[in-house]
Amino acid sequence: MLNKLIPKEMVESIYEIDLDRLWTEGKRGIITDLDNTLVGATDPLATPELVAWLNNVRERGWKVVIVSNNKQTRVSTFANPLNVSFVHGARKPSPKAFLRAMQVLQTETSETVVVGDQMLTDVLGGNRLGLYTVLVKPVSLTGEGIFTRVNRRLEKAAVARLKKSGHHMFKGDES
Repeated sequence: MLNKLIPKEMVESIYEIDLDRLWTEGKRGIITDLDNTLVGATDPLATPELVAWLNNVRERGWKVVIVSNNKQTRVSTFANPLNVSFVHGARKPSPKAFLRAMQVLQTETSETVVVGDQMLTDVLGGNRLGLYTVLVKPVSLTGEGIFTRVNRRLEKAAVARLKKSGHHMFKGDES
């Protein structure tokens, strides 16, 4: 079970994802979490930097869909101005929302990347379906709900066990 929590790749933020390499490997669609992956949980709209990144991603041929456990109002308020499709109330790590997102993207498992800030929702959900998972550090820890705070504590314990077995989650965490 612990292996299902290990992402294929770990980066500081979405801006460090090597999209050229992933494209060369045949990836074509990105399923991304919203809160603390793209923006902070209390940030209602995209930053100019994020807008530029999304425009660049789509100009390069990538398809993007947001999959969030959050309510429709939160996700639509964020996604609609960006013209990004979304799945709200996802109940991650349940596979249903990931499968729905792949329908929206029109991608197969081997072509799909999942990007998120939580091992117990984004990474576990993606890994259960055999998707390529990328874990990013949370944009912010303020404004997180109770379930996310509980998940972060469980993730901390999982990371400690992974470190004991020789896995290092991010650059500089070798201690």
